[in-house]
Formats: sequence, C-alpha cells, structure tokens
Amino acid sequence: MLITLEGIDGGGKTTIAEALAEDFPADRSVFTREPTDSWYGDSVERSIANDDADPLAELFLYTADHADHLSRVVRPALEAGQVVVSDRYSDSRYAYQGATLAGTLDSPMEYIRSVHEPFTRPPDATLYLDLPAELGAERAGATNKFEAEAYLKDVRTNYERLIEAEPDRFHRIDATQRREDVVAEARAVVSELLG
Repeated sequence: MLITLEGIDGGGKTTIAEALAEDFPADRSVFTREPTDSWYGDSVERSIANDDADPLAELFLYTADHADHLSRVVRPALEAGQVVVSDRYSDSRYAYQGATLAGTLDSPMEYIRSVHEPFTRPPDATLYLDLPAELGAERAGATNKFEAEAYLKDVRTNYERLIEAEPDRFHRIDATQRREDVVAEARAVVSELLG
C-alpha cells in the first residue's frame, strides 16, 4: 500500500511521518519524501531557493525527481510487499505547481496530471493535513516563495479540487489541533487502512 501525506506547508506532514515510522517494523515499511535526497531532489531544492526560477522548468525538475523516486524507491518497495509512506507525492505537484503556473498555462492542474498519468503510481490513500493558509504561512515561517500566505491560499484551493475529484482516497485531518491529537488521528486512520 502507498500512503501519502499531503497539505500546505506548516501542516505537520514530517511530524506525522516520524510518528508513523515508530509504529512500523523497518523490514515491512519504507518512509520516504519528495523532494528526495537524490541529485534530482537537490536540483529541486536549488530551484525552490531561487525566486527567479522558471515555473515550467521547475515543474519538470519536480517531475524528474518523482520519476526517479518511483523507479528507485516506491515501486521496488511495493513489489517487495512493503508499506510505503511518502511525505509529499504527486498531489503536491498538482496543487503547488498548479498554483505557480496559473496564468501561464490554461488548466495547469489538468496539464500537470496529464504529464504524470502515463508513468506515476497513484496513492492508495492520502492523509490530508488541513489548516488555513495564514496559519500554514506562520508555522512554516514564510522562508521561501512557496510559503507565502496568498500563494498557500491558492494551493489549498487546488487541494480541495483534488479531494473533490477523489473523496474516497483522501482522509482529512484537522491540523489546527494539538500536535498529539493530529498524530493520534493519523495513527488511527493508518491503522484502519491497514486493517
């Protein structure tokens, strides 16, 4: 099973990933993230730090990192019967790059999905850590172009569109709760998913 953790910055995805990793035997699970720690991921990180990066070029850096992640980590782990939990995955690209490319492309989210569709492996379930954009920006520190409140509002709107299209895959968790409550709810959802 492929479980992804999604939501705007500041929602606690990494905290949830770390908490869930405590619950799973290492030989039966893989915890991973996007951007990855590969050289593709390094290129993505460099692009994030560059306010003048071309948005379309940036999309394809993320897409290359995702393709490598699938071939090097996700697919081999799934084929070995392991549970894969990814801190960010393709939905982040649809939501974030969809917001970045608004005004540059017609229907940017649909375009991005069409690029991914031939090769990506859709998640089986997604924990969506939901919080208002202003709180996300405050928690994240607004340290880069993807953490500004106005931008995160657009990203959050895109996530809502994704949830509306696939309501059975997404499990919404109120990320404004106390950290302990968010972790407990995430653990309960994953426990139910895995039976």
